[in-house]
Amino acid sequence: MTGTLVLAGTPIGDIADAPPRLATELAAADVIAAEDTRRLRRLTQGLDVTPRGRIVSYFEGNEAARTPELADALAGGARVLLVTDAGMPSVSDPGYRLVAAAVERGVKVTAVPGPSAVLTALAVSGLPVDRFCFEGFLPRKQGERLTKLREVADERRTLVYFEAPHRLDDTLAAMAEVFGADRRAAVCRELTKTYEEVKRGGLGELAAWAAEGVRGEITLVVEGAPEAGPQELGPEELVRRVRVREEAGERRKEAIAAVAADAGLPKREVFDAVVAAKTAEKGAGKADGKGTGA
Repeated sequence: MTGTLVLAGTPIGDIADAPPRLATELAAADVIAAEDTRRLRRLTQGLDVTPRGRIVSYFEGNEAARTPELADALAGGARVLLVTDAGMPSVSDPGYRLVAAAVERGVKVTAVPGPSAVLTALAVSGLPVDRFCFEGFLPRKQGERLTKLREVADERRTLVYFEAPHRLDDTLAAMAEVFGADRRAAVCRELTKTYEEVKRGGLGELAAWAAEGVRGEITLVVEGAPEAGPQELGPEELVRRVRVREEAGERRKEAIAAVAADAGLPKREVFDAVVAAKTAEKGAGKADGKGTGA
């Protein structure tokens, strides 16, 4: 008989939000794999639970090395409970490797549904919630961050990100540059905690606000790109969209075809706009290189 892997959601702030079944699973598990054993101790004390199983650390630094050990325990019949610092395991937290290993061995994987910063921020943001995509953390380096943002510049679904407080102002400024300063967004800070705050506004406005310094756990919700009909897309916008795709790795021919299809325009029209832009750039370069004379 194989065991069971239980992915348990933990409170993202208020311990009273813990699902009732979490205490039962903490008490019954043969092994508890915790992202931070100190936080686990505070959680069990807050829930008045005494675990009977073995407690092991399972975090980014040892996830790859410890997964085989836990997979062996599951294959041997153990009930393994996986908890992270806050929210659901595997969602920008350790867990994916263990789930994949359990599935490969035919082990049952189940979950204790719990709080999620992604869904909580989305719900309170005031932005459309019917369609959304979760993008996790953006790269730390500015160039890589801009590239990632350009890849979703035309995404119409609402975007959700996690971000560190000390990088929030740079991230919002980069978003304002790529998405436009007026694109609506919500900075959700310290959700469900004592100093919970949701700051809403345009990306430019929020970037200026964040420049003064922000603390706490941050979840960012950004409005998707507005729908635009063919008549609204001028040559400059068509060229910009082609460039975004090229920077993301597409060949120019494929980028032109994709932009034309999205805009409902003939490929020739997009091609002509790109050629005209290139010609204008070359002309400007030559003009800049000439001396003024005396």
